[in-house]
Amino acid sequence: MGIPSIAFYLLKGYHFSMLGTDFKTKLSSLYGDKQGALLFQKIKLLLKDFKAYRNSNPPALWDEKDIALITYADAFSDKKKGSLQVLQTFLKQYIQDRFSIVHILPFAPYSSDRGFSIIDHKKVKKEFGSWKDISNIAAQYRLMIDLVSNHVSVQHRWFQALLRGSDKYEDYFIWYPPNALPSEEAIKNVRRGRAAPLLNPFTTSKGVRYLWSTYSVGNIIDQIDLNYHNPIVLLEMVKILLFYLSMNVSILRFDGIGGLWKELGTNCKHLPQNHLIASVFRDILNGVRSNTLMFTETTTASITENSSYLSEEEAHAVYNFSLAPLVLFSLYTGSTTKLSAFAQNMKVQKGNTYFNILDIHDGINMYSVSSELEPQELEVIYNNAKQKGAVFSYRKLPNGDTSIKEMHMTWWSALNEGSNQPFEIQLRKFLTTRAVALSLKGVPGIYYLSLFGTKNDVDAYTKSNHGRDMNRTKISYPEIVTQLSKPQSKEAKIFNGLMALLEKRKSLTAFHPDAEQEIVTLDSRLFSLVRGAGKDKVLALHNLSADTVNVTYLRRTYALEPYSYIWQEL
Repeated sequence: MGIPSIAFYLLKGYHFSMLGTDFKTKLSSLYGDKQGALLFQKIKLLLKDFKAYRNSNPPALWDEKDIALITYADAFSDKKKGSLQVLQTFLKQYIQDRFSIVHILPFAPYSSDRGFSIIDHKKVKKEFGSWKDISNIAAQYRLMIDLVSNHVSVQHRWFQALLRGSDKYEDYFIWYPPNALPSEEAIKNVRRGRAAPLLNPFTTSKGVRYLWSTYSVGNIIDQIDLNYHNPIVLLEMVKILLFYLSMNVSILRFDGIGGLWKELGTNCKHLPQNHLIASVFRDILNGVRSNTLMFTETTTASITENSSYLSEEEAHAVYNFSLAPLVLFSLYTGSTTKLSAFAQNMKVQKGNTYFNILDIHDGINMYSVSSELEPQELEVIYNNAKQKGAVFSYRKLPNGDTSIKEMHMTWWSALNEGSNQPFEIQLRKFLTTRAVALSLKGVPGIYYLSLFGTKNDVDAYTKSNHGRDMNRTKISYPEIVTQLSKPQSKEAKIFNGLMALLEKRKSLTAFHPDAEQEIVTLDSRLFSLVRGAGKDKVLALHNLSADTVNVTYLRRTYALEPYSYIWQEL
């Protein structure tokens, strides 16, 4: 596959400069001196128009009041209004200032994967609404959106141009002719979270091309990877990044950023070039809008590998995927030893933090704890989750075997599906696991289905046979309003209990993301930590067992009922 020179691709126009020699050196490291210099000039010109957006005196990055609500544009449905208008109504009526961050998952026109197979990055899906609706939300909250930079939909104009035989767009993608496919060994070494083939054939006007498609699922080949060996692809993503910044985005979630740079002979994950690209994006954020945060969604086998994206040159925060399975393991076994050991290693420098989530749109990531838990410990989670209705998705290993990548289930079902415990115990279990995530060092995020304790969506999964649909329910807005109006309904009790927990966290400055964190060992059934320093300290005790536990700390005794928590100011 040949790659023409960048001069063949680069577009004319635009203006500006705030990037220095370090930035130019990064581009040269990726593309060589000549092409790196050309790309540097074009990016400088692009940035000139965005000088007015720069905030030379940005506010603090975050504080204890920052909590994110993760939602789809169409999470709530109402036949009378567009999806984003319904979301705005819900936020105004029920959320108000309880959350400071609203993460709207991809809302562009898409062809599959509930938004992540994007057809046009700069548009809003008509059924959802418009950019005005997005801007209205951005005016009230710190708006977080996804920069889906690894791939595009097969319906994207770039890919359609490839099918028509365009020389230019052919090299936007990674392809091979049938007679020059990479070796089976090279393909096996590529680390990815899918079991479907990595290379898939498409008929173009120039003949059959095998396209690199990391995120294909079964027979659905709909997301085609971009070729970052071509510098114009990086330039295209910079344009999209700048467009999002012009729409008052406060936080960018860099989806799938850990595998942008592909290099046969490696596992194609977290390569040095990949970190360079991440730092290029961060440099642009710093130069254009220095109060916009960069969150990276990186699936890694260890906290060390994940934290490698945390620095003043790359991400402000990384997704803490390990947290959810470790909390479940603690709950299923009644022992917090593994969770405590993990939390001991949650160490970051000032200006960096973790995005602490228990449930998101994809499901519960199990690869993230493959180096934290032994095989038999993973089996404990799988067996319990299976009893609670989970379905699993798999990734292919280099030896040809498969391993569970994700468990698809809602957080409420992961804790309580099939339980004969009284509802009050189930609610306590739910709130205490939430308290764990809220007390840890970092910015917490809560998926919209957990607002109401939504159960596994078996009907949606049965219709689509797509595991992630277990955890992507569209909620009828009129119906949820009715339930929330009844104080004794399950939904109202969960919602009100969770909101009270959020308010409690926000009132304690010891839970500032930058505040000190000390894991203390009092009882293996408790996840115990102290946050803060000096006179501003909180002891956070979380009983993840079915036992009543009594412990003493600083000569004071605490009694915790099964599945309860205590946050005590010291």
